[in-house]
Amino acid sequence: MTTATLSTPTTTNRRGGFIVGTILLIVLTLLVAELDKWIGSQFKANGFARNPLEYPLTAVIIGLIVNFVLRTIGQYQFVRPAIRTEFYLKIGLILLGARISLGDLLKLGVGGLLQALIMVVSVFFFTWWLGGRLKLPETLKAIMASAVSICGVSAAIAAAGSVQAKKEEVTYITALVILIALPLMVLMPVIADALQLSPTVAGAWFGGNIDTTAAVVGAGTIYAEQAQSVATVVKSAQNVLIGFVAFALAMYFASVVNREAEKPSPALIWQRFPKFVLGFALVSILVTVGAFTPASVSAMNNAMQWLFTLAFISIGLDFSIAEVRKAGWRPLAVYIGATVFNTVLALLVAYVIFGVLFPPAA
Repeated sequence: MTTATLSTPTTTNRRGGFIVGTILLIVLTLLVAELDKWIGSQFKANGFARNPLEYPLTAVIIGLIVNFVLRTIGQYQFVRPAIRTEFYLKIGLILLGARISLGDLLKLGVGGLLQALIMVVSVFFFTWWLGGRLKLPETLKAIMASAVSICGVSAAIAAAGSVQAKKEEVTYITALVILIALPLMVLMPVIADALQLSPTVAGAWFGGNIDTTAAVVGAGTIYAEQAQSVATVVKSAQNVLIGFVAFALAMYFASVVNREAEKPSPALIWQRFPKFVLGFALVSILVTVGAFTPASVSAMNNAMQWLFTLAFISIGLDFSIAEVRKAGWRPLAVYIGATVFNTVLALLVAYVIFGVLFPPAA
């Protein structure tokens, strides 16, 4: 009798918390959408084509504020059952495949493909090496290396799903990506102008270095229309590699980092492999072969953004300052070191490929 009496309110509280928490998440998601729209209008009024702050940062900040309020009034555990960060992230990542057509690589030609491969491979392994030297956790190394080498936030959350990283690690890297991308968006066009780079070389430099797509577009917009176009396509080429890197990380962590005493079997690798990567690849292939109408692709992109907004609000709600304090100064040092390496290498590669080997037609 006592057990039944105690379990019923607990179950009821969980259901009530899930309902209330879900309603709260929906309201917060709508709030983030309105804030993002307003912030974007302010940047547009000042000559920017897109909002360089990006909605993930707004969503995380809102989540952090509500996290603090809920803990202060003692209601955090009540709404906790509704915070399903991984679910929103994984479904959103599958839909991300609709944005990345394999045909984007063909538009760039040999030069764009060559730059994407050189930059992703070189920057990834440099960041991985530097993180190892400063003794970062394997999961944090994977997220950081993916974020710096590919495309910031999207790559970070894809890597996090592959290696089963902590939510605090994703939040930490998300903040670093956006906070460092903003100064680069403003400074790189100034430096490109001082170096008298052509719009093509400058755009390739922006796209190969800046970690967020919106900031890439912003830098290109500041410099020249042609730079904007090249920067966007170069960044898209690197985005295509998200799925390949996520797959490689899943295999590595299953067979090396988290291996059992015996050699991992195919069944064990499959069990640990993030299934969303297959969904991502399938959607990307279907988009490439034209299986979806433009309206369907647009709908999937919209759904992806809503899901990512829910995910980043949840990351803010899930955030624990105690976990971040444990990270110390080393992750910041690795990220800055990797960004400097990325910036210098991207300039060199962009100049050689688009200024010497494959210059634009006169």
